[in-house]
Amino acid sequence: MKKRSEIAKEYKWDLSAIFPSDEAWEEEFQSLTHKELEFMEFKGELGKSSQNLLAYFLFEDEIEIRLENVYVYANQRLHEDSTNAKYQGYSAKAQALSIEMASLVAFVQPELLAIPEETISQFLKEEPRLAPFEKFLKDLFRKKKHILDEKTENLLAQAGKVTQAPYDIFAMFNNADARFADALDENGNAHPVSHGTYTHLLESSDRVLRKNAFLSMYKLYGDYKNTLAANFAANVKQAEFYADARGYQSAREMCLDDANIPEAVYDNLIDTVHKRMNLMHRYVAIRKKCLGLSELHMYDVYTPIVADYEMKVGYEEAKEIVKKGLAPLGEEYLFHLQEGFDNHWIDVYENEGKRSGAYSWGTFASHPYVLLNYQENLNNVFTIAHEMGHALHSWYSNHNQPHATADYKIFVAEVASTCNEALLMLYLIEHSTDKREKAYLLNMFMEQFKGTLFRQTMFAEFERDAHALNASGEGLTAQTLCEMYYKLNETYFGKDMIVDQQIELEWARIPHFYTPFYVYQYATGYSAAIALANRILKLGEKGVEDYMKFLTGGGSKDPIDLLKLAGVDMSSAKPIEEALDVFESVMNQFEEIYEV
Repeated sequence: MKKRSEIAKEYKWDLSAIFPSDEAWEEEFQSLTHKELEFMEFKGELGKSSQNLLAYFLFEDEIEIRLENVYVYANQRLHEDSTNAKYQGYSAKAQALSIEMASLVAFVQPELLAIPEETISQFLKEEPRLAPFEKFLKDLFRKKKHILDEKTENLLAQAGKVTQAPYDIFAMFNNADARFADALDENGNAHPVSHGTYTHLLESSDRVLRKNAFLSMYKLYGDYKNTLAANFAANVKQAEFYADARGYQSAREMCLDDANIPEAVYDNLIDTVHKRMNLMHRYVAIRKKCLGLSELHMYDVYTPIVADYEMKVGYEEAKEIVKKGLAPLGEEYLFHLQEGFDNHWIDVYENEGKRSGAYSWGTFASHPYVLLNYQENLNNVFTIAHEMGHALHSWYSNHNQPHATADYKIFVAEVASTCNEALLMLYLIEHSTDKREKAYLLNMFMEQFKGTLFRQTMFAEFERDAHALNASGEGLTAQTLCEMYYKLNETYFGKDMIVDQQIELEWARIPHFYTPFYVYQYATGYSAAIALANRILKLGEKGVEDYMKFLTGGGSKDPIDLLKLAGVDMSSAKPIEEALDVFESVMNQFEEIYEV
């Protein structure tokens, strides 16, 4: 694997849009420290006049924008190479500063809540410049019973120095310390196993290589399963700690309440998928038959089931394919997409120590950024479309909303990204003239349903059950977690799958579990995205117009209401059922064209 210094400049992101140099970062970091006196000037003054309230909000807004720059730059530098000690230090200092800032504003929410709501309403009428902060104020009073007195809020903010530890420990283990044994192929050749290469190896037509990569991956997690279970349990307990402190019935209620998402939405997802689990089992049976296997194993679920067909796609070609797939979104959208491609928004290739996976991040003051670990296959083409969906969602939000309402909630964060994936897939299937290529694409579409709608729902069910088990007083040991996860795999994959024992360890390598109750939003987001993609293609300009209301809405409305602007109601089971109907249709098409 290449070192960071060996990656060509044109394939690296340029973080100068945030800070032109490390020295500039250090100067800004120093200027943001020790802000106690400036914050204290507002203490006890917020409810005295609309002007005082406005002055505080404008001051806090400026500090938040600057702090975001410091935090994001430090962490994106670290993500370039997690072994870099300098940026480990930057990240630690940025995190400490963030916690310090949180403690400095601990007085704000209790003080605001002490102001009568009628007074706040009057302030909003008197001072139009308070309008960007109205959503925040309404949400604050909605959550009033969960916000504590100043002293306790300060204590909870300071506790972040400790409660962040499970996430940090896992990230350091997974990105910097985890080293996997090479996997041998059927000819005895060794292949390096990493987070970036693992999925690619499991896509191989060489079953020996697939199995050995699978065993290599889970050998490491098995070696450390007790440590990782203790760390996971600590993260569950820290979420429970905050939920208890704030008077929530559960960590899930707390996490969903941030975006005003009813818990019924979460359970409705799991229940609806369970009702249609026969579709997942049918998919597994199709895969087993197409691969011609007497036994289908967990290391057989990624290799394309259209035998002897592969789409190898270089990065430059991938960008062109993505542009064609997203053409229904209009010329303006494509212009900004190209802007990202041309101006170093993207960090493309894997290198030693680089953060695994892919993401989009950035700051309000800069343009968005995308981290990739690009491998030359079609999955990674979809990753570009996915992450640029995130990036352009942020771009539209930041350019159409003030900072106070620009940041959209996680519940809708996955909608724009997966809508891009759906549009790209539908384009490729429609324009495919080769029967085997079309079968390959239909197989890939099935894979997306399996990987996003079903797999992420399984993750969500695991999280729900693990947190519930912890709340009941049961210990979350490696054995307990492994048994729970293994049984879920049996339920989701059905009788045609040999559920290898090693898969019981998969929970130990999922980074998103360290952001509690996050993953269900991939499944709800995918369902919404399928509905939106179909709507855009069916309605054309009108569909795009409604979709843009959603993209430009940022966080100006609750997520459920934002999606309603675009024509999708996630408070009902309908989008999930529609997505599952599409999955069934895709399987029908595949069986017809591939003569299963």
